[in-house]
Amino acid sequence: MNKSMLILLGSPRKNGNSEVLSDALAKGAQSVGHTIEKIYIQDNNIKPCTACYGCRTTNKCVLNDDMETILNKMIKADIIVLATPVYFYSMSAQMKTLIDRTLPRYTEIKNKDFYFIATAADGKETMKRTMDSLRGFTDCLPNSRVVKTIYGDGLYDKGDAKKSSLITKLFETGKNI
Repeated sequence: MNKSMLILLGSPRKNGNSEVLSDALAKGAQSVGHTIEKIYIQDNNIKPCTACYGCRTTNKCVLNDDMETILNKMIKADIIVLATPVYFYSMSAQMKTLIDRTLPRYTEIKNKDFYFIATAADGKETMKRTMDSLRGFTDCLPNSRVVKTIYGDGLYDKGDAKKSSLITKLFETGKNI
C-alpha cells in the first residue's frame, strides 16, 4: 500500500546534513511508490505560540500564518519525518516552534509513523536530548509510533552527510517502509 510521507526540515539552511539524510530516506520510499512532500520550515511564516489558549474552544490558532496549512498536511500524512540539526544539545528553533504550534489540533495527528533524523558534529550521546524532546512530542499524539531514530553524528560542515554511510542505510530504510 502506497503511503504519503511528509518531511519537515528544521534546518535554517537548505542542502544541509539533515536534508541530505532526509533525501536518502525519501528516495528509498519513492522507489517503492510512496509519495513525498518536503517542507522547509524556515521558508514558512510560523510565529511562536503565545499560549493564549484561544484554540481551546475553536481548535484554530488565533495567529494568522502558514502553520494551519502545515498542520493540515501533518494530519493527512501517513508518515512524518522530523529532521533537525542539533544546536546546543537540542532541536532547532524552527522545529520547536512548529511543534508548539500544533497545539490547536495535535490530537488529530494520530495513527502516524514517525522517523527522527538529527545531525550534529558531536557523537550520538549529545543528540539523545534532542531525540527525547522529539519523542516527547510524539508521546502526546494518539497511536503514534517512532519507527526509527537516525543519529547523523560527526557531521559538522555542510555536505558532510553526502560522504556518510548513512545514505545507503537510509535509502534501504525508505525502501522497506
